[in-house]
Amino acid sequence: MKARTAPRRLPDQVFAYALLVPAFAFLVLFTVKPLVSTVLSSLRDRRDEGPTLDNYRFLAEDEVFRKALVNNLLFSALTVPVSLALAMLLAVLLQRALRGKALLRAGVFAPAILPVVAIAVIWLYFYQPNIGVINEVLGWFGITGPDWLGDTALVLPSLMAMMVWKEAGFFMIFYLAGLQAIDPELDEASRLEGTGRFTHFRRVTFPLLMPTTLFAAIVALADSIKMVDFVFVMTQGGPDNSSNLLLYYIYRVTFAQHWPQYGAAISLLVIGVLVALAVLQIRLLDRRIHYR
Repeated sequence: MKARTAPRRLPDQVFAYALLVPAFAFLVLFTVKPLVSTVLSSLRDRRDEGPTLDNYRFLAEDEVFRKALVNNLLFSALTVPVSLALAMLLAVLLQRALRGKALLRAGVFAPAILPVVAIAVIWLYFYQPNIGVINEVLGWFGITGPDWLGDTALVLPSLMAMMVWKEAGFFMIFYLAGLQAIDPELDEASRLEGTGRFTHFRRVTFPLLMPTTLFAAIVALADSIKMVDFVFVMTQGGPDNSSNLLLYYIYRVTFAQHWPQYGAAISLLVIGVLVALAVLQIRLLDRRIHYR
């Protein structure tokens, strides 16, 4: 007969729950309380009286908000897949036995550890129309460079290029970890079967990297919405709101226009969009993920 497990003593249970108290306290203070405060604030009018749904009604009429929403969706839709694809490519290349591999990895990862404001200042110099590095190089070939940050058609793609440059090195580290977790015997078996490198990557490596891709995609999506310090430094949302993104618009509404109630309503909408997109990513990618 199996020995009956002794019931856990009450003092042990109390001690176990006591260990969870600090975590729950931080969760309540820094997540639950701000969320509840934001919901309550969004239901008050500009004179801080309420309850009212005027803030949400105004969302449907706010052209600047719609412009910022479209800009951010386009920004995320392009920067997230391009960053992940480039990160995966860099990881595969730097996984091989190369001379100076550690130095190359450090160089690719370096943009990820730089402050966003520092990166914005660097790229601001690159994009200067008169003395910028990019236009200077174009001038060597007799090409007159445009005003990258002053053209409504070029400003958002210019910011996208900077975002991809910053994010690719960061996610490369995750893909390197994923590649190193793959059993080397799979590669040896492919070579014995005469399988080409591209086929091996498509049939073996890429499916095994899907859990990493799902995680990186969710993080990259959040970064594409919350990381707007560069907008403040480089464009201030201009010209003509062509580079205005949601979080920057929330900042402008809350602090520049002194309308925190409307900023709270926009914040809740942003949270809802993030949750919906994250769930969509999980639903679409989870079917193709191979968990070992």
